[in-house]
Amino acid sequence: MILRRVTHHLRTQNWTAVAIEFVLIVAGVFLGIVAANWNQERLQRRQTAELLEQLDRELGIFVRYIDGVERYYRSAGAYGDRAAAAWNGDPTITDDEFIIAAYQASQINGIGNNTDVWATIFGADHLRDIKDPLLRQNLAVVMSYDYSIIDLDSVSSRYREEVRKIIPGSIQAQIRERCGDRVIGDARFGYELPSTCNIKLEPKESERTASRLRARTDLAGELHWHRAAVANQITQANIIKEAARIVTERIGADT
Repeated sequence: MILRRVTHHLRTQNWTAVAIEFVLIVAGVFLGIVAANWNQERLQRRQTAELLEQLDRELGIFVRYIDGVERYYRSAGAYGDRAAAAWNGDPTITDDEFIIAAYQASQINGIGNNTDVWATIFGADHLRDIKDPLLRQNLAVVMSYDYSIIDLDSVSSRYREEVRKIIPGSIQAQIRERCGDRVIGDARFGYELPSTCNIKLEPKESERTASRLRARTDLAGELHWHRAAVANQITQANIIKEAARIVTERIGADT
């Protein structure tokens, strides 16, 4: 219809009508492009909001997991205090208590790399669609963080290795069975370490093992190093936890 009118105006040399038709065509194309772009942006914003909502749940679980790791290490730290006291000659700590404390102080917990999961949910290409700069900045931190500095390898110390060489496997098995890691909820929230461990070990084996541990005075220093590594792991974990907390907070503010 428009082409027919334009052709007619050209034949009749009605240049004013031709100009009007041309303006209408250009305006129509322009408005069509604007409408298409607006609709595409609206769909992208909706998709981004849905992905952020899903990511919000995952990050909430992640924050709770790190909280669980901190509680885990508070229990391990209390055992470490008793083991250190025994190496310093505290006579009130029995052989059984020393062995158990030395072993439990070597227990470690890691914080796995979730970036693949998060990238699957919320690809990096969606970051540019986030208008909130604080949300965008902290989400970038969460997704690009070097998780190798807070995984199990970061706290797999010489203390842990040497103590477990000395303590017989049968005793280690007893401790793990009665006082080992306990799953929190459905395991998404990690593990907890019982704060007490009342096990009666075989007396002669307990005496021999405690004597061997006491003879290794170097392990007192290794315990200090081990606890420093754990402290660094927690410090680094809190950095990423704070970024994740801000992300969930900002997502909640936008929804």
